[in-house]
Amino acid sequence: MTTQAVPAAGSDKLDSGVLKVAGVVVLGAIMSILDITVVSVALPKFQQEFNATYATVAWTMTAYTLALATVIPITGWAADRFGTKRLYLLSLVLFVGGSVLCSFAWDIGPLIVFRALQGLGGGMLMPLGMTIMTRAAGPDRVGRVMAVLGVPMLLGPIGGPILGGWLIEAASWHWIFLINVPIGIVAFVLALRILPKDQPQPSEPFDFLGMLLLSPGLALFLYGVSSIPGEGKVGSAKVLIPALVGLALLVAFVLHALRKQHALIDLSLFKNRNLTVATVTLTLFTVAFMGAMLLFPSYFLQVRGQSTLDAGLLIAPQGLGAMVTMPLAGRLTDKIGPGKLVLPGLLLIALGMATFTQVTPDSSYVLLLGSLFVSGLGMGMTMMPIMSGALASLTHQQVARGSTMMNIIQQTAGSIGTAVMSVILTNRVLDSQEATAYSAVTQGLTAASDVPPAVLEQGRASLADAFGHTWTIAVVLVVLCLVPALFLPRKRIEKADTPDDALAVPVAIH
Repeated sequence: MTTQAVPAAGSDKLDSGVLKVAGVVVLGAIMSILDITVVSVALPKFQQEFNATYATVAWTMTAYTLALATVIPITGWAADRFGTKRLYLLSLVLFVGGSVLCSFAWDIGPLIVFRALQGLGGGMLMPLGMTIMTRAAGPDRVGRVMAVLGVPMLLGPIGGPILGGWLIEAASWHWIFLINVPIGIVAFVLALRILPKDQPQPSEPFDFLGMLLLSPGLALFLYGVSSIPGEGKVGSAKVLIPALVGLALLVAFVLHALRKQHALIDLSLFKNRNLTVATVTLTLFTVAFMGAMLLFPSYFLQVRGQSTLDAGLLIAPQGLGAMVTMPLAGRLTDKIGPGKLVLPGLLLIALGMATFTQVTPDSSYVLLLGSLFVSGLGMGMTMMPIMSGALASLTHQQVARGSTMMNIIQQTAGSIGTAVMSVILTNRVLDSQEATAYSAVTQGLTAASDVPPAVLEQGRASLADAFGHTWTIAVVLVVLCLVPALFLPRKRIEKADTPDDALAVPVAIH
């Protein structure tokens, strides 16, 4: 094996060495992100298989999310202390090992525990991947490498329902976990051979107090937020108690981090204007867009009566739209800054999503799929350029902590967005007797023969109206993202002052 330094800052071409590193990182990211959405379509199957309630099987999702929240905060420190390659290999082992255990689960309890173990590995894969890619490419090509890493982030919510539906129908639920084994083995072997060798370096002392405040704080807060859809209201004790305790721990961490020199999350990064503006924009955007994305397959399943596999295929145009613009946006972000791309991208998302505010039980599929494609075009111009704008001006030493922080924010905002949109939709449905009756039929809680046909037809219309109302809220939130996005850089971002040799990260070439 030979090594080659990253090309000079003036070169914006992704050489073969960086592309090989990107391939390894994308494999890991695909597993981690696909797994979230693949399992979401298997929840009804888990109910049937383990004779459990929906609230119980939903813990297979919640446990994974909470494990992610617990491990993400320490990833930045661990990457600096042990090296990104070693930690990435460990993450793959934990994730694949957890997947195998999940496939052998004999009851819902063990499955939930194994999903948490899987989440410990999955939680490290994405921030580590961002760190590895950013360091390998150098600051002048952050936009392009983030565009590469953005592909699995877009394909996950789209490909997950398709893959999950097909595996469950063609084989069994076990295969939604076993599919990770061959992918994980290939990713491990390639990572072992291709990723640059870790360079041992003195590390900062570990912030134990920060970990004791931040990780449980995030987990408790997200647990409370994740409980909102099941409880149907924010005022429930199951929601408020963990959420408020978690919030108190997070506030305590902020106060601690502001005083400590080497805190678990370096809040001094917010002195960087680009990172601060990008963080605010990303938070609002993730709440709006991730919450809205949850509704698309639900509409096709519940209102239009499509199968799980067909619902997954129907939302595919959104991913196709993003794949058209994302490579171009990544290239342009490095040259003209993220602001000139994010603003029109947000407008395209709002335009595409606006169609869904007027949905009916018989809305034209051509119109809906075209709107999803337009929304996808905007998505490809938005999320990864925002993250590129945050990381491009950080020094080499700050990248690991910066990418960790961005992943924490994205995970938290995504959980808030899905909870908020679920509650808005649920409450709107509960306000309508017809929509409640129809929803009970579509979820198998009531036989269709027990509900008069006229009520069913009215129920479809009321349920569609509930979805449209919820999408209206999402569109308003997307439009609000334009305010912080106005302050994103609209010219090439100059890299932070960093020694030249710090950027010459060796990339394995074979």
